[in-house]
Amino acid sequence: MASLNLSYSTTTTTTISSLSTLRKPKPLAFTSNISTKFFKTQTFKTLTPPKSKSKSKSKSTTTHSDLSPIDSTTTITSPNTNTTNNLKSRLHNNETLYGIFLLTFSPTIAEIAGLSGYDFVVVDMEHGPGGIPEALACLHALAATNTPAILRLPESSATWVKKALDLGPQGLMFPMIESPIEAQEAVSYCRFPPRGVRGSAHTVVRASNYGIDEGYLSNYEDELLIMCQVETVEGVKHADEIAAVDGVDCVQMGPLDLSASMGYLWDPGNKKVKDMLRVAERAVLNSEGGNGGAYLAGFALPYDGPDDLRKRGYHMVSGAVDVGLFRSAAVEDVKKFKMALVMDGSDDEQEDRQHGDEKYWSE
Repeated sequence: MASLNLSYSTTTTTTISSLSTLRKPKPLAFTSNISTKFFKTQTFKTLTPPKSKSKSKSKSTTTHSDLSPIDSTTTITSPNTNTTNNLKSRLHNNETLYGIFLLTFSPTIAEIAGLSGYDFVVVDMEHGPGGIPEALACLHALAATNTPAILRLPESSATWVKKALDLGPQGLMFPMIESPIEAQEAVSYCRFPPRGVRGSAHTVVRASNYGIDEGYLSNYEDELLIMCQVETVEGVKHADEIAAVDGVDCVQMGPLDLSASMGYLWDPGNKKVKDMLRVAERAVLNSEGGNGGAYLAGFALPYDGPDDLRKRGYHMVSGAVDVGLFRSAAVEDVKKFKMALVMDGSDDEQEDRQHGDEKYWSE
C-alpha cells in the first residue's frame, strides 16, 4: 500500500473571528429603535499549548501562566460593559429610554421584547411569580438580543441585592424607598466594602463573566443603574433628598401605590393623586439628573401615556407590562370571534370579514 503523508499545522493563534464557517447574522428588519443597538463583539482569548519541560531539569519548571489556556494579553469584557448600549451612558447623553415590565418570567417573551426594540426590560421580582432562577433565564434571553435588563427587587435588603447583582443585570430597582437613609442603604447594598456591604463572590458569578472579566471590580459601580421607587406620601415628602443621594441614578415614580397610600386605591387618576405625583416629579427634576442628582423614571397609565411622561421630563418611561399586553390582545381576539357568531350578514358582509381575517392573521 502507498504510504500516507499527513501534515499538521502547529499554528495556534487562530481567533474565533477567523472561522470561515461562521456566518454573520442578517440584520433585523425592524424600523424601531432597535437600529440604534449594536451587537456586542468580543475578542476571545486564544488557546496556547503549555511550554515543554526542560530536559536538563528533573522537576518541571512550568508555571501556572504557562499552563493557562488564556492569553494574558487579551481581556474579555462583562456582559454589562457594552458602552454602546449602557443605560447610564445613554442617560448621560440625554436620551429618553423606553422599556417594558416583564411579569411572566417567560424567556420567550423576554426575547421578543428585546428583539422588538425596547431600550430596557424590567424583570419584576416584586409582583411577578419568579425568583432568581427564573430571572436568570430571562437575562440569558435578553443578553442574546443585547437588551439591558433591570431587576425589580421584592424588597430592599442586602440578601436580595447580593443574589440579584451576581446575575449581572444592568440595573436594580428598589421598591418603597421613603427616606434618604433608606436610599443610602440601598446604594450600600450594591457596593463592595469598604464603600458598601455587598457580599463578594465576584470571581465566580455571571456578573463578572464567572471571573473571566478581570476589569469587573474597576467598572461595576460606573455601569450599574440604581433606581429608587418613590410610591408613598412619605416618599414624596423626601423625594428631593432621595434624588440627591450619592449613587442613586433614577427615581422611579409609583403612581398606583401612591394612590393607595392616599386612600384612592380604586381611583389612581384622582386629581389629588396627580397633584401629589407632580410634587414628586418637580423634586426629582430640580435635582438636575446627570449633574449630581437623579433622573426621573416612571410608568405610563391609560390616563397618563408615555408621551405625556416624556414631555414632563421623564428620561425612562415604562409603557407596558407583558401580562397587560397579552390580556388586551386575548380579550380582543375572543371579542372578535363572539361578535362574528351573532352577525347574520349578507354574502358581501361575509366576504368583507374574510378579507379582514386575512389581514388579522398576517399581522
